Amino acid sequence: MLDINLIRDNPEVVRAGMQKRGMDPAPVDEAFRLDARWREVLQEVETLKAERNKVSKEIGKMKDKTERDAKITAMRDVADKIKALDEEVSQLEADLNAVMSIIPNIPDARVPDGFTEDDNVEIRRWGEHPSGSFEYKPHWDLGPELGILDFERGVKLAGSRFYVLEGAGARLQRSLIHFLLDLHSRQGYKEMYGPFIVRGEILYGAGQLPKFKDNLYKDHQEDLYLLPTSEVSITGLHMDEILEEDQLPLNYTAYSPCFRREKMSAGRDVRGIKRGHQFDKVEMYKYCLPDDSSRELEKMVADAEETCQLLGIPYRVILKCAGDTSETAMISYDIEAWSAGCQEWLEISSISNVGDFQARRAMIRYRPEAGGAPRPLHTLNGSGLGIPRTMIAILENNQREDGSIVVPEVLRPWMGGIEVLEKE
Repeated sequence: MLDINLIRDNPEVVRAGMQKRGMDPAPVDEAFRLDARWREVLQEVETLKAERNKVSKEIGKMKDKTERDAKITAMRDVADKIKALDEEVSQLEADLNAVMSIIPNIPDARVPDGFTEDDNVEIRRWGEHPSGSFEYKPHWDLGPELGILDFERGVKLAGSRFYVLEGAGARLQRSLIHFLLDLHSRQGYKEMYGPFIVRGEILYGAGQLPKFKDNLYKDHQEDLYLLPTSEVSITGLHMDEILEEDQLPLNYTAYSPCFRREKMSAGRDVRGIKRGHQFDKVEMYKYCLPDDSSRELEKMVADAEETCQLLGIPYRVILKCAGDTSETAMISYDIEAWSAGCQEWLEISSISNVGDFQARRAMIRYRPEAGGAPRPLHTLNGSGLGIPRTMIAILENNQREDGSIVVPEVLRPWMGGIEVLEKE
């Protein structure tokens, strides 16, 4: 959520930010109007309350009964007006909060113009595309042929966009999760493990509600949701807290299954395991001082790149345009892996500087060492990595002509001596 002072003092900056994203800036005008009316009514009710307090003291000193009764009657009318104004203040606060909750973050000046992924800007590449003398198969052929991936049983169990990993396939995924958590721990992130179900207010604080309400899996009896990403739960760790400046930065990593209904991906290529309703992910997350967040963003991108390099996955780093950047983020980089069988780039990590947008919603602040009132800190998040698409890159890029798949060396310590995946 943005600082209301931005709406009061520089509404044109917020309007320009929404327009850069290709969005109608009308909510900014509505927020400006509601805030102005809220302040007006609040001033009026505070004036009336001050008058009531003053007259109440005067009534206590009055000896003339007629005059005292007249004042008491007048104050009843004032009390009724105060009650009505208090109700209006509460309603205005609710309306203002609802509008502010849908106004997106302001894009960083470095974010390129544009509205679709075609307008994103490639920053750099690493690695060479596999170039064997045979035709590389996509994972949806490779996996079933090797007996490590079963789509039919996934559909049987839960419906479309679900699958079952078998034997060495399941072990490969588990190995990848272990590798990522160990690597991020060495990179300076503290490993966390929390609930895979969170309350609605935690999702609101992370910026997932109300926008993504239709894409979340919800308990039908309670205000609980299946986790769409561990970014949400890590944001909630310090919700409503004031941290000390010398505690920052805080770096966290966490594994979680993620659950999304993926309604927004209708019509997109969903073949294989590219885009499922359930998937695993290892997350990187940072709480830091506002002046440090740009530097911490570049550090997080470098950490994600290191994971790809150690796995031997060719990738490119993309700076996302304004219209393709998450509404919570000021600036985002995508890391896209090359998949030799699909013959396309697949996003395996999205890394964002959210600024104080989540911190304001979740009331996460820090106390400056130099003194003064607590201030919102900055948060950053990034996939380190998304497991299914990383699995795709590993399977497709490391395949051999006979259909077997070479296991990346860094994963072998968790594979029980398996160096090559062959038909079981």
